[in-house]
Amino acid sequence: MFKTIVWATDGSELADRALPFVTSLARAHRSKIVAVHATEIMAGRFGGGPVLADDPELVAKIERQIEELRRAGFTAELRVVRGIDALPAMIARTAAGVDASLIVLGTHGHGGFTAAIVGSVARGLLHEARCPVLAIPQSRVRELVAV
Repeated sequence: MFKTIVWATDGSELADRALPFVTSLARAHRSKIVAVHATEIMAGRFGGGPVLADDPELVAKIERQIEELRRAGFTAELRVVRGIDALPAMIARTAAGVDASLIVLGTHGHGGFTAAIVGSVARGLLHEARCPVLAIPQSRVRELVAV
């Protein structure tokens, strides 16, 4: 059912908590895993030149996670996407490009007023993605992994 699963990750602990769901689904469906790390390019800072929103150590961490997935027998790859578009648009476009069947990501689970002010990658993906989106809320991770 899920030929290719995209794991949207920003390298955070929250994103890492979604990884067991990715691996469980990938194992059950013999899916390929594509980690997508989207990086915003911020213009106008530090003398007007573009500045990436993350650092090389973060990408190196995700590369190590992909290597661990490969050693565990998964077919896995990393796509680092850089652009000025909103993160959900970049992730959704990359997912469509790899013909993803599912996108999985961790989320803080903020709703209502907080989501309206802060914005939400998960909420944005629900509008942008062409495939289903599985958002793993921070408060439910322990309960869901136990199932």
